[in-house]
Amino acid sequence: MKNINKQTSGGIETVGIMGLGIMGSAMGANLVKAGFKVVGYDPLPVQRAAFKRAGGSPAASVAAAARGVQMVITSLPSAAALAAVAEELAQKASKGLIVAETSTLPIPVKEAARKVLAKAGMIMLDCPLSGTGAQARVKDLSVYASGPAAAVKKVAAVFAGFARPHAYVGEFGAGSKMKFIANLLVSIHNVSTAEAFVLGKKAGLDPQVVYDVIAEGAGGSRMFTVRGPMMVAGDYSDATMKVKTWQKDVQIIGDFLREVDCPAPLFNAAAPFYNAAMAMGLADADTASVCEVLERWVTPAVKKAPARVAKAVAKKAAKAPAKKSARNTAKK
Repeated sequence: MKNINKQTSGGIETVGIMGLGIMGSAMGANLVKAGFKVVGYDPLPVQRAAFKRAGGSPAASVAAAARGVQMVITSLPSAAALAAVAEELAQKASKGLIVAETSTLPIPVKEAARKVLAKAGMIMLDCPLSGTGAQARVKDLSVYASGPAAAVKKVAAVFAGFARPHAYVGEFGAGSKMKFIANLLVSIHNVSTAEAFVLGKKAGLDPQVVYDVIAEGAGGSRMFTVRGPMMVAGDYSDATMKVKTWQKDVQIIGDFLREVDCPAPLFNAAAPFYNAAMAMGLADADTASVCEVLERWVTPAVKKAPARVAKAVAKKAAKAPAKKSARNTAKK
């Protein structure tokens, strides 16, 4: 582990993370590698155990994770989770704490949490992330930071510990607006990538050759590069963004589009394919599984594919807890 230079880190040596799921655990692990002391909380014991193996310090509660830290990062699955964390921080954490909220949630939900923290003398930043779970593991994330510019500047070194660039995009809420635009494009590009691979198969081309050639040309995209290998392999069990989680993001973007009265024909055309993946039992699969949805239309021979993928996802999910339990028992 590196040693943190206080002058270049904004004086921040210890960071708290609330939520140790796919994104939170990856951010925490990278911050540990960057030399920060990282204290993390998640309601699931298995997530806390994994965080400890990655070099972090697991805490038993939100209050414990926030004790003595200069900054907290929240990576949460729902509006209710953010509201609960904000309330506990407001009651138990120290004044002057900077909270970087990285989840994808409706702006009014974040604004409500910001007000709760502001009353307790804390600063909340709206800082959604652009990138998948796989990208998060290798620090290939972008941070869309919004809120007080001075606070963003103070935590810049922390962002650099788990992401590539971070952009200051304006007042509180602007980060989420930028994230909605990014996810709109991700939604479309993911489905168009699946469409391209199915066309390649119909045309008799090797999927791996399609990936290698298209990724280097003008038709490639970041989603083609990131999710293409899953589509080539036909294996979506190692989810970096689960279909059921993506449904939440799609709903938020759709609501925001209606709020600002903006047409989005391609986004609206892509959304049903994620609904179809849910209906086919792929809720826990990666969103790249929309390729399976399209393949089901190709020939009767591939209509069994969704069941195959769903079975693989279920098998992986069933094995994971057992594996982690075995490791914990071995340590004892």
